[in-house]
Amino acid sequence: MGQIVPEAIERYLASLNPHEDDILKRVADEGHRLGLPIIDAEVGLLLQLLAVAIGARRILEIGTANAYSAIWMARALPSDGMLLTIEIDRSRAEIARRHFEGAGLARRATVMVGDAARLIHKVTGPFDLIFNDGDKLQYGLLLDRLVEIVRAGGLLVTDNVLWDGEVAPGFAKMPRRPADVTRAIAAYNARLANDPRLLTSFVPLRDGLAVALKR
Repeated sequence: MGQIVPEAIERYLASLNPHEDDILKRVADEGHRLGLPIIDAEVGLLLQLLAVAIGARRILEIGTANAYSAIWMARALPSDGMLLTIEIDRSRAEIARRHFEGAGLARRATVMVGDAARLIHKVTGPFDLIFNDGDKLQYGLLLDRLVEIVRAGGLLVTDNVLWDGEVAPGFAKMPRRPADVTRAIAAYNARLANDPRLLTSFVPLRDGLAVALKR
């Protein structure tokens, strides 16, 4: 990517991460071949670390893609833990289910197919960790419900909050991202930063992560 963190630094950080095994590498390679918007190994390791640090037993993910990020998080769960991930595209959900089987995670990872804006109201909390990486235009729409179903002391982690840096006025001389999406993410970031229910840190890793602790 290189827009936020120089590519040389990203390569160096990647070289320090020994935790992406053959299964994850295959899923990542597939995601790149299919043009899916997946995270990278450094974000995956951070998600796993956060899940372990808070003793997560129940995780919710918005935006499954081919299960790359979900595998990182599900591996942090105890054997009786549960990860629920929501994917709007049925074919992607089927791919994800196969990867859960291949990674030995099928008993603790479940995919729901449908629009997160509708399904989120059918999901019962509390969750220890929520990873929001779905439709960026829905970030603001989902926020109150996600805060409602994450437990006190739990984490709401959101991906792509820097959006190639385009949320920062004047950073991109020739913006490439849709303006309406950029505005939606910027508005979401402002809400996170000022929400009294949350303590939020914005991390300039890859495309930007917001890590919000529910007070």
